[in-house]
Amino acid sequence: MEKAREEVARLYGNRLRIRVCGICIENDEILMISHRGVGNTDTFWCPPGGGMQFEERTHEALRREFKEETGLEVEVGNLLFVNEFMQPPLHALELFFEVKITGGRLHLGTDPEMTEANQIIQEARWMSFEDVKRYPANEVHSLFKYCGSLADIYQLKGYLGTYEVNRSDRNIGHIVYS
Repeated sequence: MEKAREEVARLYGNRLRIRVCGICIENDEILMISHRGVGNTDTFWCPPGGGMQFEERTHEALRREFKEETGLEVEVGNLLFVNEFMQPPLHALELFFEVKITGGRLHLGTDPEMTEANQIIQEARWMSFEDVKRYPANEVHSLFKYCGSLADIYQLKGYLGTYEVNRSDRNIGHIVYS
């Protein structure tokens, strides 16, 4: 785990990143990816997505990320909300879009920026809301603390993020702007 965490910090740490993420819900389950090397445990579940490349449009980036991580081809829909992910050394603005599967077959993909020995993607699977909530809050994306069901994700609007009153406590309060 430590090698993966070091590689994540080397590749993505101490700089602001723009990420695109896809909310894909079918049959009351959401498509999720498990990562290692993110956070303080060896498990972090979040919807598929990743960093944009220079001169790459958001929809192109999200289609590429889905293909890399899951093997699925998707159609990108509406922008749902923006999240500010801040877990030092990581800091990202995440643009969440609705997506629909148009082709491909679900399989465990890779992160092309990571070395083969330090791949951080551990698992890709469909999860019910109850499955997601079985994990400790620090092992799933923070968007789920704003929801009581998967359907509630589509009601999230605007900016989700952390308002820091005291930098020593990064979990003081959460503000949702509509």
